[in-house]
Amino acid sequence: MEFGILLAIVGGFLDAYTFVGRGWVFANSQTGNFVLMGIEAATGEWGKAVLHAVPILAFIVGVVVAEMIKNPSMRLFIQDSERAVLILEIAVLFIIGFIPYTSPNIIVTVAVSFVCSVQVSSFRKLVGSEYNTTMITGNLRSATQKAYIAFTKRDKESALKAIQFSKVNLSFLAGAILGGLLTSLIGAKAVWIPMIVLICSVILFSVDDSECKNENKNAVIEV
Repeated sequence: MEFGILLAIVGGFLDAYTFVGRGWVFANSQTGNFVLMGIEAATGEWGKAVLHAVPILAFIVGVVVAEMIKNPSMRLFIQDSERAVLILEIAVLFIIGFIPYTSPNIIVTVAVSFVCSVQVSSFRKLVGSEYNTTMITGNLRSATQKAYIAFTKRDKESALKAIQFSKVNLSFLAGAILGGLLTSLIGAKAVWIPMIVLICSVILFSVDDSECKNENKNAVIEV
């Protein structure tokens, strides 16, 4: 649950970062980019339309890369695909922090869209349920659906799921608020804040993985 919350904060932050500081383009919400691209194409602003099309293509490439990393044939080179994805994202965000506002925004939006795509393709389960770390439309639907079932059928498990999804949605909102504020105050280097959150995610992921291995080892010993 904590891991999902941290990734949701990163997702909200990065969307606000690219929208406020990098040319009013969404890093995660490709639905928003499609809508903006359609509006600009309809008004004949083809240059702006292309700027929204490029992050969409970067997102597609990110999905392909995520699937390649998870492929069993890659196990020889990458032992832990989830940790590798987080480290890749950290490295890219670290580099982005050095790119000034005077540089073309497209460089940053493409890079951020790519890493967000890899993240959302690699982490799709929240305590056994499908969820999204970079967009909340599906999470909002799931939270509402589970809350309705919990209320009408007095189902405790659905109530717990509704609370979990709500926590993720609020975390995304908190990330977006922080992203908007800190991007306005700090500028380009604000992207290092979600990088720090991702480092915490790697540490948490490693601790959980270690605990899981110890539990399995103890279970084998008891048997």
